[in-house]
Amino acid sequence: MPPRCRLRWHDSRIWTLLALLLTTLPGLCQDIEPRRWSHLPIGTSFGGVAYAYTEGDISFNPVLRIEDGTFNLSSAVLKYIHAFDLLGKSARFDLTQTYQIGTWSGLLDGIPTSVDREGFADTNFRFAVNLYGAPPLAGQEFRDYRAKTDCETIVGTGLVIQLPTGQYFNDKLINLGSNCYTFTPQFGVVHTRGKWSAELSTSASFYTDNDDFFHGKQLSSDCYMIGQGHLIYTFMPGLWLGASMGYGYGGESTINGVAAHDRKGNLAWGISAGIPVSRAFGFKIAYVGTRTDQKTGADTNTLAIGCSLQW
Repeated sequence: MPPRCRLRWHDSRIWTLLALLLTTLPGLCQDIEPRRWSHLPIGTSFGGVAYAYTEGDISFNPVLRIEDGTFNLSSAVLKYIHAFDLLGKSARFDLTQTYQIGTWSGLLDGIPTSVDREGFADTNFRFAVNLYGAPPLAGQEFRDYRAKTDCETIVGTGLVIQLPTGQYFNDKLINLGSNCYTFTPQFGVVHTRGKWSAELSTSASFYTDNDDFFHGKQLSSDCYMIGQGHLIYTFMPGLWLGASMGYGYGGESTINGVAAHDRKGNLAWGISAGIPVSRAFGFKIAYVGTRTDQKTGADTNTLAIGCSLQW
């Protein structure tokens, strides 16, 4: 690299700012998912596949002399859901695995540069139980209950565990895996009246330390909190349209005890729709946009399409 393109890597402030921004890029699309507390018939399983394309503009701190930062990310997703009875309550567990291909690019002191990644992202496991409403039912009993229930409130709680199974290189700043565990407790309330449903959810993500970050450094992150709301209109069973809005805040990081001052503030919104083909098979399409309200961060757009099968 020519001397004029070198960053002063001995400057801990520059190094920390760059490293923390780059390591968060694979997960920039804020989770904003409607119908996560849906009433499911116990004993049933769901399998799904989806494809999502994300592109975004990255804003770096001016001291880094990096301009016109962009990235694009293609994600292929496999998901499995099973619903069951837990002590007289309806419950479910979800298992999600993603494979990603991405490119990050920009100008460093006016010189174009880019990096590519391809591989598995971290595995996600979610357990959730409906504490109020949505009784554990199956078969015709479940269908009769849904047909006669015009007004209902559901209160649920859940826990998402992100496992450090994704592709990770300790000598690279951009990785598809996080090399740490993430624990995200969730709480949600859904009220349905007629064809309309309103859903409110909150969550807080807690991260273990990454003790092998970029040549053996230690990366720590504070709690990241998200609140989101969804309004859904159901035309008929399986055919629905939803609008969503959410906001995430927190997640300030440190490397070897050096604060990055990178507290995040991200606004997210989206629209999504479910389209049934049969009682057991259907499609879902969605758009999600995010915008940062901080000086550094990323603005993203994601388009996704998927299908699911029930058995």
